[in-house]
Amino acid sequence: MSTVPYARPEAGAATELPPPVLATASEPLVSIIIPALNEARNLPHVMAALPQVDEVILVDGGSTDDTVDVARRLMPGVRIVQQNRKGKGNALACGFAAATGDIIVMIDADGSTDPKEIPSFIEALRSGADFAKGSRFSVGGGSADITRLRRLGNHGLNLMVNVLFGTRYSDLCYGYNAFWARHLDVFDLDSTTPHDGRLWGDGFEIETLLNLRAARARLRIVEVPSFEQQRIHGESNLNAVTDGLRVLRTIAREWTRRRAAAHRAPERTR
Repeated sequence: MSTVPYARPEAGAATELPPPVLATASEPLVSIIIPALNEARNLPHVMAALPQVDEVILVDGGSTDDTVDVARRLMPGVRIVQQNRKGKGNALACGFAAATGDIIVMIDADGSTDPKEIPSFIEALRSGADFAKGSRFSVGGGSADITRLRRLGNHGLNLMVNVLFGTRYSDLCYGYNAFWARHLDVFDLDSTTPHDGRLWGDGFEIETLLNLRAARARLRIVEVPSFEQQRIHGESNLNAVTDGLRVLRTIAREWTRRRAAAHRAPERTR
């Protein structure tokens, strides 16, 4: 992870100052993507906990509060991107397309994903992973937010995916992930088509879609234990039933695509 050059305080400081630390060419640049919709009250908590990185992109979903102004006040160097459709998935796609870093990290603006865990995701990638997948249910992970219904639904969907796709995921529906930007094409996300509503993948099903396409592309996936906090302010837009059904449909769609790709593979090798 690159480091911003150390800035010396003005003369007269009583403490001994460390020498400047400069980034080397071998260090990957890190971009953090934060999708946000009316999260002005939560951003001070999230941005204060961010580690030093190269780029922070806040993707605004048409907030009616002062989310964008708060972000700029807290972090003058933040990049603001306006998503072109609706939904978390579209926000992430727009943020991914705008990112310039070698590593892309996706976190939530509501305070549920702890920015202090970001170095663990980066370390997993630097140690050889292509996709670092957050997990609330691996050893060391946990959640103060998930309901019994959502936990049960996630467990059932997770088991289905592991059987159908040959994966070994412990947590299918969690949005704290990081990956090398060079693998972005694997996810085949649409960040350009204008639409009044949503295209498939624009909603909360994005997390499942990313996990399944990473597995289909045979990326090296490493789970990173993560503890999910409760949202600090406001209410979640997640609906356990309707979004659970979208996840189920995503599994069915990706399974169909996987089967079709498997049938086409022998033709390409002739």
